[in-house]
Amino acid sequence: MGLRNRFLWLAAIIGLSLDQLTKAWVARNFELTVPPDSIPLWPGVFHFTYVTNTGAAFSLFSDNGEWLKWLSMAVSLGLIGMALTTPLRDRWEQVGYGLILSGALGNGIDRLVAGEVIDFLDFRLIRFPIFNIADVCINIGIICLLIASVKPSRYHRL
Repeated sequence: MGLRNRFLWLAAIIGLSLDQLTKAWVARNFELTVPPDSIPLWPGVFHFTYVTNTGAAFSLFSDNGEWLKWLSMAVSLGLIGMALTTPLRDRWEQVGYGLILSGALGNGIDRLVAGEVIDFLDFRLIRFPIFNIADVCINIGIICLLIASVKPSRYHRL
């Protein structure tokens, strides 16, 4: 018997590895300063900027974000349980859940270990909050699940 939901596990491993490696690189190569240490890759458009966040997206719950680490771990455990027990036939669905798992684990590990998350992707052109690879994985995972929900599947014909 083969590995159940192999695309889920592959997406989760790749996403988590990229997230943790990039955060480690940022922590080693940047200083946590005020104003934040930043390197323009495309000046005025996209920078690597080292900040930390004790809250969720857009720094929500920064003052009281202790529960976020437990939420991240609960979501991760729920997704792992689902992946171990439920065969997902659609690759979009597998990749979507795998990427969400990688993002929840990536930011959850940071919150458990350090009490905060390293953010560094800084799109200044649209003045978007600084974020990280785990956040990207969660958002791409949601897009994959939306695609899976609207595309016709050879396994679930109406």
